[in-house]
Amino acid sequence: QLQLVESGGGFVHPGGSLRLSCVASGFTLDYYAIAWFRQAPGREREGVSCISDTGGIDYANSVKGRFTTSRDGAKNTVYLEMNNLKPEDTAVYYCAAERSPCLGAGLRAADFWGQGTQVTVSS
Repeated sequence: QLQLVESGGGFVHPGGSLRLSCVASGFTLDYYAIAWFRQAPGREREGVSCISDTGGIDYANSVKGRFTTSRDGAKNTVYLEMNNLKPEDTAVYYCAAERSPCLGAGLRAADFWGQGTQVTVSS
């Protein structure tokens, strides 16, 4: 079965950190651009970061300097390290994969989507 599975979401106070993981099964992430998206209630889904198959990375302006994306080929996993979290980062976070270059901090048309993981930042 071809799928992406996210984990690592949770509740943190402002200024806290979380690391999200996106594990692929049934296919190799090495040949895909992997993007993290998020969607907050009542808002459109937005691209947070995208890492290309060659390692190039782009971030949304709202997370630059706070979020870091990386990939571990041996674990077939992509990570999103989130630091200095703010209440406005609260959303469901999804990873997605496309066998195509990144489109900014997102993708043109993802081939696979994960189920999402909730991140809540609140005092």
